Amino acid sequence: MSYLIKSLVIMLSLALSTTVFAGNTSYYGSKFHGKRTASGSIFNMNAMTAAHKTLPFGTKVEVTNKKTKQRVIVKITDRGPFTPGRILDLSKGAAGKINCQLCTTTMKVLSYGDGKYRRQ
Repeated sequence: MSYLIKSLVIMLSLALSTTVFAGNTSYYGSKFHGKRTASGSIFNMNAMTAAHKTLPFGTKVEVTNKKTKQRVIVKITDRGPFTPGRILDLSKGAAGKINCQLCTTTMKVLSYGDGKYRRQ
């Protein structure tokens, strides 16, 4: 394999591993606490979890509040948000860590989950 091809493969893999998205983020809490999520787990509003429309369940993402620069690492366990213009719904506990009721965030994928349904 030539040096150019190896370089392109390395650059592409780095780009895919550090995918960053930006957009509006909200949170959800007591209304869903104790209910089953789309991944099969029981929702705990105090846990460090989030809902995303397409990322595989179990994916870990670092969420940064653009205004305060506070960060939290969450696991994708549910589907949503269902409000247009939002990219992520944080659990109430995770939203509290970065002072976010409705805020603009960046979301960096740290590792991709296997997407499996887990009934607890």
